[in-house]
Amino acid sequence: MTPRTVRILVLEHDPTDPLLRLRDWLVEAGATLTVLRPYASDVPAVPTELADVDALISLGGEMGAHDDQIAPWLPATRELLAAAVAQAKPTLGICLGGQLLAAATGGTVRCGPDGPEIGAYLTAKRDAADDDPLFADLPMTPDVMHYHDDIVAVLPPRAVLLLSSTGYPHQAFRVGTAAWGMQFHIEPTAEDVRAWARAAGVPVTGRLGPLLDDAEKAMGQVWRDFAHRFVKLAGEQAQQSAAGPRARGVRLPIVTSKK
Repeated sequence: MTPRTVRILVLEHDPTDPLLRLRDWLVEAGATLTVLRPYASDVPAVPTELADVDALISLGGEMGAHDDQIAPWLPATRELLAAAVAQAKPTLGICLGGQLLAAATGGTVRCGPDGPEIGAYLTAKRDAADDDPLFADLPMTPDVMHYHDDIVAVLPPRAVLLLSSTGYPHQAFRVGTAAWGMQFHIEPTAEDVRAWARAAGVPVTGRLGPLLDDAEKAMGQVWRDFAHRFVKLAGEQAQQSAAGPRARGVRLPIVTSKK
């Protein structure tokens, strides 16, 4: 079967946190991207189904996972993420996106009691990552970039913890067979993170200093390869299901998460 372009729907929740360098990594791997910006008035609302795409990515943002009054598209986003898990649609949630994935599938998101994580950090692989299609090939202690106040305090039922840290333990997890949530960012450069900090009045010192430049260099290959694996997985799954119900025009049902 001839490989085809992998169609990825991207939910951009905040104009200050777009795909950044993740866009290049996804396109390099053969993806075509449809970026939905629900905060803008001139774009369509969050869809209710995923029949026409091969994968879903939910990005970060300043709001919380339950700030529905601030971001009225969040309920629809949580429903779409729950549907993606139910349909085993390859899904990636980054920072807020990971928190939304957790909230959509029965986890608990709240403000981190020990304060925010901002800047360069190390995470550590858990044993379960050795069998994970995306995380198995990561180094034992991959570098990440943080910029968040909220955390996934309780993982969704039957979620698999893949990366942890000495700070907040739930750094990356899998829900179902093909949905991954990450507490950290992989898409920005060091200067992008510093710009977020300056805009918020956060001093650009400590973990926002040279450590952040070192993290950017280390992350450039590790998370680029990770993004390529995500596209490959989505493409292989789309090929395998090409003769199934979706290919015959049957739309799979949306399953709404229980709050």
